[in-house]
Amino acid sequence: MVEYFDRIAERYDAWYRTKTGRYVDRTEKWLIFSMLRTGRGRALDLGCGTGNYTLELKRRGFDVVGLDASEGMLKIARSKGLNCVRGDAYSLPFPDGSFDLVLSVTMFEFIHEPEKVISEIHRVLRPGGEAVVGTMNGRSAWFLFKRLKSLFVETAYRYARFYTPSELEELLRGAGFEEVESAGVIFFPSFWPFTGLAEGVDRKCHRKCRNLAAFVAVRGRKV
Repeated sequence: MVEYFDRIAERYDAWYRTKTGRYVDRTEKWLIFSMLRTGRGRALDLGCGTGNYTLELKRRGFDVVGLDASEGMLKIARSKGLNCVRGDAYSLPFPDGSFDLVLSVTMFEFIHEPEKVISEIHRVLRPGGEAVVGTMNGRSAWFLFKRLKSLFVETAYRYARFYTPSELEELLRGAGFEEVESAGVIFFPSFWPFTGLAEGVDRKCHRKCRNLAAFVAVRGRKV
């Protein structure tokens, strides 16, 4: 998997500049940051890729470090002036209680032992610290289409494991997190042309229709 992400790093980063990529990025960030309760402090962007959320956290005033297993992704992230390290999500290279916030967006789809990673996230958080995990929802129309496409063309979705909101909530509660909640956005397929309408639906339905959303996020606090 690491070799695959090394190969696609440039293409992955460029996708955020496409029309669909801009809509998805804008909408997912709206959801993530509307759920956050932590407004400052030290943050870890776990599975940072090319630094999309690392950069946003830095812009918002966090002292942030990104971590990823792909050197190809990290090379691009570092070119943006970001503090990023190569590391293993199963054994984070940080002491206990290092962070006020751990954010992980579209990484959990590509790990095999999610309980172990959640336990590591819990360990490196300070008491009162917050975790937010965002993933693709395997029950959405968007990603059923993407998964079908991956049978014929190699994409990251070929290797992904998708989660539902309830599964993400169970992961966090199982690790000892409290105040656990979930939400979701993106209800239309990627070829839907009316992004203004889509964003209106996202903002109205992100709570009550989260099980149908393409992107789901869960947050919890360490007591």
